[in-house]
Amino acid sequence: MPLPPVRPGSAGTVYFSLLGPLSAVIDGRPLPLGPRKQRLVLATLLSRPNTPVPVGVLTDVVWPEGPPRTARKNLQVYVSAARGLFGAVDGDDRNRVVHDCGGYRLRVEEGELDTLRFRALARAGRAAGERGDLRTAARLLREALDLWGERPPLHDLRDSAGVAEEAERLEARCLTVYEDWAEAEIETGRAGVALDGLRDLVERHPFRERLRAAWMNSLHQTGRQAEALEVYDDYRQLLARELGLEPSPAMAALYRAMLGGGRASRPAASRNAACGVSLPADSRRFTGRGDELAQLLDVAGGPDGAVVIVSGPAGVGKSALAVRAAHLLAEGFPDGRVHLRARREDGTARARNDMLDELGRLCEVGGAGRPDPARAENAWQDWLSRHRALIVLDDVADEASVRGLLPRSGRCSVLLTARGQLAGLEAVHRTALAAPEDGEALELLGRLIGEDRLRTDPSAALRIVRACGGLPLAVSVSGMRLAVLRHLPLAEYADRLDDPTAALDELVAGDVSVRSRLAAGWQDLSARDRGALVRLAGLGCDGVFTLERAMAALDSDERGTIRAVEALIDTGAVTSPAGEVTAHAALYEVPRLLCLYARENVGVGEGSPGAVLPGREPARPAGSGASRLLSRG
Repeated sequence: MPLPPVRPGSAGTVYFSLLGPLSAVIDGRPLPLGPRKQRLVLATLLSRPNTPVPVGVLTDVVWPEGPPRTARKNLQVYVSAARGLFGAVDGDDRNRVVHDCGGYRLRVEEGELDTLRFRALARAGRAAGERGDLRTAARLLREALDLWGERPPLHDLRDSAGVAEEAERLEARCLTVYEDWAEAEIETGRAGVALDGLRDLVERHPFRERLRAAWMNSLHQTGRQAEALEVYDDYRQLLARELGLEPSPAMAALYRAMLGGGRASRPAASRNAACGVSLPADSRRFTGRGDELAQLLDVAGGPDGAVVIVSGPAGVGKSALAVRAAHLLAEGFPDGRVHLRARREDGTARARNDMLDELGRLCEVGGAGRPDPARAENAWQDWLSRHRALIVLDDVADEASVRGLLPRSGRCSVLLTARGQLAGLEAVHRTALAAPEDGEALELLGRLIGEDRLRTDPSAALRIVRACGGLPLAVSVSGMRLAVLRHLPLAEYADRLDDPTAALDELVAGDVSVRSRLAAGWQDLSARDRGALVRLAGLGCDGVFTLERAMAALDSDERGTIRAVEALIDTGAVTSPAGEVTAHAALYEVPRLLCLYARENVGVGEGSPGAVLPGREPARPAGSGASRLLSRG
């Protein structure tokens, strides 16, 4: 359906623009935005609308050479000025720029920011193209492009490295939409319309193959075949001279079609029907993780693609974070977004060839099926090199299961979630998740049981989230249970969770069980690691220990103890409260709920991975209701 028109700065609305110089209008009049540093802060907040921007990011943007002692106070002044821009319109600026998750979040609507409007129009245009309505697609995509000025986004602030990175991402999105629009116009027989402007863009971005292919097609279909062939020849020489490469097979096929004098079409690699979207729904109760989310968006959303590993203990919210990031990054990956579970329903690891086969089917990769794994892997790598897609590999068990699935070249990004660190994978970015702070955990609990109920006994609510170790999975299960048991006082439930012999029995809501998720992680441990974990879990009620205490518990020397602790750190079973990642940290910790589960398995630490004490709930397989309901941990 067509989007309703939005007029910039109409009806008393403040309207900001990033697709050009940073600017704002109100009632059609330019709005002064203040000195340069204030504009840098505003541009950074607007470039991540409705998302917390960490204070550290703002500081680096404004003072790249190092902040002064007054940096935090100065930032507060700049943020206050940003609030004032809305205060003149709203009359109440308190809810516009809020302090959130160690940073600031600017709340802005689509009709108040050109990049949000641009994104909505582009999404609607692509949806029309996928339905086969190319004329509507071309019209909507053209409306989006009309928001993009003749000059690059934020060109007046690009001397700041932080703003320049965001500006380059915006420009890449604009270029992708331009390519979509040009191809839609060409396919509707309006190649002459698409021809205008393509030459300038190709000169500014000579290595963008889709732009060059659209230019070739436009020239060819308007009767200028010699010029079209010359465009290809120039491109071939440029690639050979600058990069030592040849044009892609799709581009070469386009050239051969033109040589034959027949009707040429755009390269197959450029078509929108690459692999579509197969992401789980984004969780409506996603809470916090502002810094980690910003890091994922920055790295995975980069123009060159990246491989990012999100690791952490079971139930810490790895999958929810990856899925949230994938949804927010959608605009930058026009060739599709794919989500793939790396485990079977029983929690065991899927074979690499099994996942490769599914990826081939989802993305319609030629030659990606069995029975020739080498041919399938080569076809998959070729597909990755020619597309811009986002792949989420969820709950990866080990490095071997994903080798060959990760891109060796091209602009695709892959997000992997894993309990362990997957230390054997090279050239990756890593984000390690710890349990959220009390405030974020309380916010999640409040969303499930209601803020009013939370306020009836805030001290009991705090005891609940701390008894859950702050783990989002456990807090969510507590909230779901309390939402059903409306009569149960928070203090009474907190008392139940404080009892180490009953806590895991309480953390069950329908078919969602924390114990079953812990059992899946236990299943991954070797017999040696399970035995060490049982001994370390027996050190104290809080699960915290020092290297000296670990040496005594494991009856081992320092070197052997360090190796044992580091092995458990690699699996995600042991963490460091201080955030250290080596076994020389002052303190280590077995998360409380895992500690309780390990103590249940005293005597079976080196035995069957699924064994539990008599009278306890049997461990349900991973991939049960917990995975589906909570977007997995």
